[in-house]
Amino acid sequence: MAKVLAPTKGNLMTAKNTLRLSKQGYEMLDKKRNILIREMMNLIEEAKEVEARMEETFAAAYKALESANIIMGVSKVQGLAHSVVFENSVRIDLRSVMGVEIPVVKIRRADNRPAYGFYSTSSALDEATMRFNEVKEMTVRLTEIENAVYRLAMNIKKTQKRANALENITIPLYETLTKDIQNALEEKEREEHTRLKIIKRGKQIEE
Repeated sequence: MAKVLAPTKGNLMTAKNTLRLSKQGYEMLDKKRNILIREMMNLIEEAKEVEARMEETFAAAYKALESANIIMGVSKVQGLAHSVVFENSVRIDLRSVMGVEIPVVKIRRADNRPAYGFYSTSSALDEATMRFNEVKEMTVRLTEIENAVYRLAMNIKKTQKRANALENITIPLYETLTKDIQNALEEKEREEHTRLKIIKRGKQIEE
């Protein structure tokens, strides 16, 4: 249902103020949307780079692991795998991008010192250990990026919806209201002016 306001100066001022605020709100939402989109696109590009590096590092890690299995034997490698320390250094913080909370996942960087002794081991196992530590760090970063992209995408969608409502509904509505009230007031003013002229002319005739 179309909004109707009585053609008064007070309502005209209210309609103009609402129109002004609606336009400002749209500009702010449009700016927010563009910043969020730019941030999301940058993260998507970074995710592609991380995925490519992960693929290469995984390949190198498995190749080194295969060599270690051949040199040392699968059972020996499996036994040494149990000496790996449980990972508990991951910490999650938050950063804000235009009011959107984005996770920042931090992990203590591995010092690449093996958890096993050097006796009866091989450099291939050292290489595999180092590569898998790199994969772990990249996995953490990729998880952080994917979560951030999801949150940004959801907020962009919400912001777009609100901006569309202002652009296509609220702003046109109050533009029409402002114009209609202004036209009605001008018409009323012209009628009043005509009435006063008639009264004045009548008084002049009587005199």
